[in-house]
Amino acid sequence: MTAFVPALRNLTVSAVALLAVAAAASPAQAKPEPKAPEEFVALRDVDPTIIQEMRYTTPHNFVGEPIDGYKKPMCILTEPAAKALHKAQRSLLRKGYSLKVYDCYRPQRAVDHFVRWAEDLGDERMKKEFYPHVDKSRLFADGYIAEKSGHSRGSTLDLTIVRLPALPTRPYIPGEPLKPCFGPRGERFPDNSVDMGTGFDCFDTLSHTDDPRIKGAQRAHRDLLRNALAKQGFVNLPEEWWHFTYKPEPFPDSYFDFPVARRSLQGR
Repeated sequence: MTAFVPALRNLTVSAVALLAVAAAASPAQAKPEPKAPEEFVALRDVDPTIIQEMRYTTPHNFVGEPIDGYKKPMCILTEPAAKALHKAQRSLLRKGYSLKVYDCYRPQRAVDHFVRWAEDLGDERMKKEFYPHVDKSRLFADGYIAEKSGHSRGSTLDLTIVRLPALPTRPYIPGEPLKPCFGPRGERFPDNSVDMGTGFDCFDTLSHTDDPRIKGAQRAHRDLLRNALAKQGFVNLPEEWWHFTYKPEPFPDSYFDFPVARRSLQGR
C-alpha cells in the first residue's frame, strides 16, 4: 500500500501537468479566419490598370492608425462590381484618366474599430485634417460613423479620378502638420487625383456631391466620376462625392468580416 500511494501521487501530478499544458496551448490554436464567398474577387485580377491607394492600411486616415482587418493594401469587391468598374475604367482611359480606389470591401471588424474611435472623444489626433468643423461627439448623429457599413457587403467603394500619366502621391508622415481637407488644392495634403474640392474622407458639407459651392473644374471632375460610374450601375451617396455602390448588390443584407488579404480569396 505504501508503494502504491507515491505512484498514485506521481500519476496525479502528471495528469495535472498535462492539463496545464493543454490549457496553455489552447489559445495558440486560433480560430481560422473566415473566407470570402466565391462571388468576391481581387480588383487587380479583373483590372490591373485601376490605381489602388488603400488608405486604411496606413495611418493617413481620420483615425490616425492602420485599421483592423486590413492585412494587405488591396481592393476586394464582389465580381459584378469589379467587372462594372472595369467597364468604367475603359471609358475613362480613352479620355486620359484613370480611376483610383481608396477603399473597397471593408470587414466588420474595421467598422467596429471606427466605432470605438468615435466613442473615444479624447482622441482627436487627426481632427485638423479630416473634421475641423465637426464636434467629434456629433459623428454618429451627423451620419459620419455608423455601426454597419455598406462596404462590408462588398459592392461599395470609395474612389476618385487621376489624370494620366499619374504622378506618385507622397507618403504621409505621422506627426506632420495637418491641413484642413476642405482647403484649396495647394493647401491640402497632396493627392495625385484631379481636384474634387475636398480630400477623401473629408467630414464636411463641402463633400456633398452637389454642394453649390463646388463649381468650375471641381464640379466637372465630380460629374465626370459620377457619370462614368452611373453608366455601369453605380449609385452615388449624395453626402460623399467619393462613395458609390453597385446595384443590384449580390449581398444586400450581408455584412462580412473576412480580412482584406489574398488568402481570404483562397480555398473557398
